[in-house]
Amino acid sequence: MQALWIVLASLLFASMAVCIKYASAYFNAFEIVFYRGLLGMLVLMAIARVQGTSLRTSVPAMHAWRGVVGVISLTTWFYAIAHLPLPTAMTLNYMSSVWIATFLLGGALLLQGRNVPMRQQGPLFLTVIAGFAGVAMLLRPSLNPDQVVGAFVGLLSGVFAALAYLQVAALSRAGESESRTVFYFSLCATLVGGLGMLFSGASAWQWPSALWLLPTGLLAVFGQLCLTRAYSRGSTMVAASLHYTGIVFAALYSLLLFGEQIPLMGWLGMALIVISGVAATALRTRAVPNAPAEEH
Repeated sequence: MQALWIVLASLLFASMAVCIKYASAYFNAFEIVFYRGLLGMLVLMAIARVQGTSLRTSVPAMHAWRGVVGVISLTTWFYAIAHLPLPTAMTLNYMSSVWIATFLLGGALLLQGRNVPMRQQGPLFLTVIAGFAGVAMLLRPSLNPDQVVGAFVGLLSGVFAALAYLQVAALSRAGESESRTVFYFSLCATLVGGLGMLFSGASAWQWPSALWLLPTGLLAVFGQLCLTRAYSRGSTMVAASLHYTGIVFAALYSLLLFGEQIPLMGWLGMALIVISGVAATALRTRAVPNAPAEEH
């Protein structure tokens, strides 16, 4: 089920990216972040009311940290997109999976693998690296000398995304539900987006173009719920490897909706991404069947 949740999250986020591509012609990045977060809060409040659950938390500091690193990752990714070729920005952001694997492997070395022996962590780490190689083959990133700052910021977006995903797993171990975790992240995104709008200004709503904000917010909140469940239940490295499938969905959207051609190297990269994800799932299942979520 973890594999299905992460693949579904990747599909929802790729669909959201298409909506953002259309919405960005009418709204700036801070506005999109604000409306995305606000709609997410409203949806989650409605879900909590229907389920009769509370959004109150006993670990506000943990949610604050997840919100801070998550919003920093989102903001730096927007900056990288604005100052780098899109394939390069996407590749740097998707290095989050490599950072996750590195952090976990380093922690396993220090703690001598409390849950999973190192001989089982190593192959999982290699599947993450193979998946990232597939991303590079598909996106074929490039960098000019005047884009060094943008590349550094894009690299930071991947690091902070990795920290955010690890914090999601920590919140799950603390007993926090997916809806609470995503609610407080949406709250942070709304606050940061609103603060940014004070400086960047707000665009006039134009109908029907403003309607792109609705699917953007809905896809974001349900994608976050699926992603949170995936990282909360099972192997974090399996989730990190399967997270690359979002690139495959994005590439297919580009082909079908925007007429962008995918060369042979790109198709080979997509195949490598899928194979690495399947391999990661198979390795984890064979090594530790029915394992609970990891402690990091």
